[in-house]
Amino acid sequence: MACFVYEGMILFGIGLVPGAIGALFTALTGQTHPLQSDTALRVIAYVIYGVYFTWFWSSRGQTLPMQTWNIRLVMLSGQPLSQGKALMRYLASSAWFVPAVVIAQINHWSRWEALLAVTVGVVAYALLALLHPQRQFWHDALCGTQIIDTPPLKRRR
Repeated sequence: MACFVYEGMILFGIGLVPGAIGALFTALTGQTHPLQSDTALRVIAYVIYGVYFTWFWSSRGQTLPMQTWNIRLVMLSGQPLSQGKALMRYLASSAWFVPAVVIAQINHWSRWEALLAVTVGVVAYALLALLHPQRQFWHDALCGTQIIDTPPLKRRR
């Protein structure tokens, strides 16, 4: 979960990119574009996050926070993930928050109510791992992936 929090901080920074592009467009042109709506910015951020995770998981098996916590994502066989499998895992891992976001949108909840719903959804999803025989997250079970410990790299002196 500590890796999850660290990943959230990095995603916050990455998520600023679509907003900055939209703000720059408005500042330079004085016009607002349909792609600057809240929904469009969320979709663009979701796609950017997908590229981030898919690339790191398929090329290295680790994002920066995963490297920090010495964990790696691999197939159950121990093989690295293909881009297709990494994308599948990214889409499946949306179960952490998408149900709460959809419910908040349907019910027209305020941002704070939506944030509370997402928080409850994330905690509930994390607790669901306790029901899995290997204490695995369900998106990993669905995709045939697992998180393994990796030994830290030794520094040269």
